[in-house]
Amino acid sequence: MAEAQNIPVGSTTAGQIAVAAESTVATRMSAPASFDVAEFPVPHGREEEWRFTPLERLRGLHDGTAVATGDGVKVDIDAPEGVVVETVGREDARIGRAGTPVDRVAAQAYSAFEKAGVITVPKETVLTEPIRIVVHGEGGTAYAHQVVELGAFAEAVVVIDHSGDAVLAANVDYVLGDGAKLTVVSVQDWDDKAVHVGQHNALVGRDATFKSFVVTFGGDLVRLHPRVAYAGPGGEAELFGLYFTDAGQHQEHRLLVDHNVPHCKSNVVYKGALQGDDAHAVWIGDVLIEAAAEGTDTYEMNRNLVLTDGARVDSVPNLEIETGEIVGAGHASATGRFDDEQLFYLMARGIPEIDARRLVVRGFFAELVQQIGVADIEERLLAKIEEELEASVA
Repeated sequence: MAEAQNIPVGSTTAGQIAVAAESTVATRMSAPASFDVAEFPVPHGREEEWRFTPLERLRGLHDGTAVATGDGVKVDIDAPEGVVVETVGREDARIGRAGTPVDRVAAQAYSAFEKAGVITVPKETVLTEPIRIVVHGEGGTAYAHQVVELGAFAEAVVVIDHSGDAVLAANVDYVLGDGAKLTVVSVQDWDDKAVHVGQHNALVGRDATFKSFVVTFGGDLVRLHPRVAYAGPGGEAELFGLYFTDAGQHQEHRLLVDHNVPHCKSNVVYKGALQGDDAHAVWIGDVLIEAAAEGTDTYEMNRNLVLTDGARVDSVPNLEIETGEIVGAGHASATGRFDDEQLFYLMARGIPEIDARRLVVRGFFAELVQQIGVADIEERLLAKIEEELEASVA
């Protein structure tokens, strides 16, 4: 497996400056962030942020021809006592606080939604049960916006579960007050023909902790863009991802962690497995350490396991550093087939090759699944991985 560089940093070096220079194009979008879709030209596929995406499979989300229908998606929310659940109009001041659209589809979603959902966990409220948001596609096209806001020192787990068939463009905002702790699990288990494009914005308050799990299995095309920024020092963000890309599927995860204030931390770990002809996974990991962000500690890693011929992975970690006064920064990316040494070790102990291959894949994903902390979601994901393995290594 090819490994990208790991850069522990105490002061700026010539090599780190080169990394920053090379990453600038990938990290900084070619168009400025805007809520106005007219500010973004229709992409043609040659732009850096669109070059991996098959535009013809977006079903018109990128060029304005996709019109919302009444049978797009149905959303059900199950929230514990004490949580405030609202449906609000576009004029609500809480919408868009966590971040601004950075591409045309996100701006289109913002321009086209009619009502937004807002979930508020009051300050110092500690939930013992998850908030569950079920998004079920009913065959049509939809634009949506969801806000999840935690007051100071509140703690919550949010599970967003996508299923069914739809063409969906959606923005999700997470706003964490000072000292708040939020864990989000977003599961994309769509039917085979679904298209889902989303921008997830997290604004992490002073000494707050944000943990995200993005799990992608289904859909014809899924393109998600998680983004994190900090509202005060001491914030921590952990972004975990798991994807299993089947024949013909396009699954794309583009991340940005913007270290814009001092003394914050981030850790990114995404793992994917691919199988079948024309299975295509894309992972773009951008970390920006701004000049003001002294004391930053960050690391990002992507691992991909190719199970069959005909699959393709594009993995691009980018690190841009504008100050040398940081604790550490690094990135890594590796893509390969089964580890022959692991297989040999298992088979030498009497385990048949098929079972050995399954054990390797289970172990590859288990590290992430076990950190979710929601028992029924963990069990479901492990069962889904087993189902996928039946097709790949049986």
